[in-house]
Amino acid sequence: MKTLSLKEELTNNAYPGRGIVIGKSANGKYAVTAYFIMGRSSNSRNRVFVEDGQGIRTEAFDPSKLEDPSLIIYAPIRVLGNKTIVTNGDQTDTAFDGMAEGKSFEQSLRVRRYEPDGPNYTPRISGVLLVEEGTFHYAMSILKSNNGDGDGDNRYTFTYENPKAGEGRFIHTYMHDGNPLPSFEGEPKVVEIPDDMEAFTEMLWNSLNEDNKVSLFVRYIDIATGEYTSKIVNKNQ
Repeated sequence: MKTLSLKEELTNNAYPGRGIVIGKSANGKYAVTAYFIMGRSSNSRNRVFVEDGQGIRTEAFDPSKLEDPSLIIYAPIRVLGNKTIVTNGDQTDTAFDGMAEGKSFEQSLRVRRYEPDGPNYTPRISGVLLVEEGTFHYAMSILKSNNGDGDGDNRYTFTYENPKAGEGRFIHTYMHDGNPLPSFEGEPKVVEIPDDMEAFTEMLWNSLNEDNKVSLFVRYIDIATGEYTSKIVNKNQ
């Protein structure tokens, strides 16, 4: 697959929705993940990322304006031992609980479907990073409707063992803005992953549509030690 410019992918798409990036830094030292959320409604835009143990959660920026919390309040990032789970919904907890019981990432998500927000039927996108004894592997999952048919489920899991330095994968919920919103299509896109977390965070945030972006999370995990550094950017301050 062709390596795409992540900056161009974001700059040229006013509404990719929510997005996950996972990969390995160019120097081969770090396992990297990024997660962003966007919103078109006032309810979706009324959010921030906050730290929650080793992970993060979303919460209402102004609790008095919170309308329906069901699909917007959740923990996007949770850590289970040497596994870092990142998703666009409460399936983070499903993956965490399943893998804690010994199930695989894919098996854990079998009980979930796309989001019940027809006619969009927003895909559930998920990822898991495994950093263990100086090695790094990851997987990504997309649970989506069958071309907008609320009766069908299409399930895809992509596994990347010993990923190439400087290379990552990018998935997002929507191909672009629309009514209804068209679900992501195809394999996760190949993108470049730099060494500099601050520069990567700045590029991502500045490339997201100014009107629609809400929050961004970036984490760099040292593959040799498992130690990590994270960054949160919220539009609501």
